[in-house]
Parts: sequence; structure tokens; C-alpha cells
Amino acid sequence: MSNPFTGASRPAPGTPNLPTPPTGWPIGSYGKYEEAQRAVDHLADSDFPVQEVTIVGVDLMLVERVTGRLTWGRVLGGGAASGAWFGLFVGLIMGMFTPQGSWIAPVLAGLGAGIVFGLVFAAVGYASTRGRRDFSSASQLVAGRYDVLAQPKHAEQGRDLLAKLAMRPPS
Repeated sequence: MSNPFTGASRPAPGTPNLPTPPTGWPIGSYGKYEEAQRAVDHLADSDFPVQEVTIVGVDLMLVERVTGRLTWGRVLGGGAASGAWFGLFVGLIMGMFTPQGSWIAPVLAGLGAGIVFGLVFAAVGYASTRGRRDFSSASQLVAGRYDVLAQPKHAEQGRDLLAKLAMRPPS
């Protein structure tokens, strides 16, 4: 996976890793990321040098989708569950280092402590909001459109290939 804040090449050692604007000429513009992906896949299938292609999200938006209402029961239940998993993990690790046959006590102790700490941390976190955020949500960064850019020496060839793709029905 590539880093979105670096250019195509790696910076020289000792230089800061700063965000770099994309380079290239637009060869296609799409309303959905899947369409831009399909276009680049078509270029790759056509032996186009895709290492010189960039997909750029334009008109970025942060979309927060509300997934539900938070209540004390949901908060404490979630805290107990996450604490239980962590406590079980710690208990199992402690159990591996105890004499044979007595591993169950550390596992149960870790599980119990995890539940207690999970409840406490969840309650403190939720109480500190004082009802200002009584909902759960998931955030996602999306773009209004996705432009496919290619380096100038290959832009015309890329546009021609994508024009042929546009004439084909989607598969």
C-alpha cells in the first residue's frame, strides 16, 4: 500500500516527508472511485505504464454516518466487552507462565479485571461528554469526483484507451 502523502519516488534520506501535489494530465474523470479503479485496471490490462498514473479525489468531504443512539446500557456493555477481551488476552499470557494445571486462575482474574476496568473507562468517557454526543457514528473521507492523471508523455495514449473503455458497456 502506498502512502498518500508521498510522491511517486522516495525522498532522499534526511529530507522531510512532506505532502506533494499530484502531477500529470487528466485522462479521465469519474463520479465513483470504483469507476476510476476500473479505468486504471483497463489501462493495466492494455499494457499501459500504470506506475505513471495517479487517482486523485477532488472536492473532498468528511461524511459521518450515524449508526445508532448511545445509552448507558450500550456504553457500559461495549466497555465491558472490550475490557473482557483485553483481560482475557492478558490472563492467557499470564496463564502461560504459571505452573501446569493452574492456568485457569490467571485467566479468570484477567477477565474479571478487564471487565471492571472496561466498565470504569467507558463510564468515565461517556459521563465526560455530558450528553453532548449521545450517538455513535462512523466517519469516511469521500470525494465528489475522481480524476485519473497520467504523465504527459503517456497522456494521449491513456485518453485513447479510456475512450475505448467508455464505449464498452460495463461488465
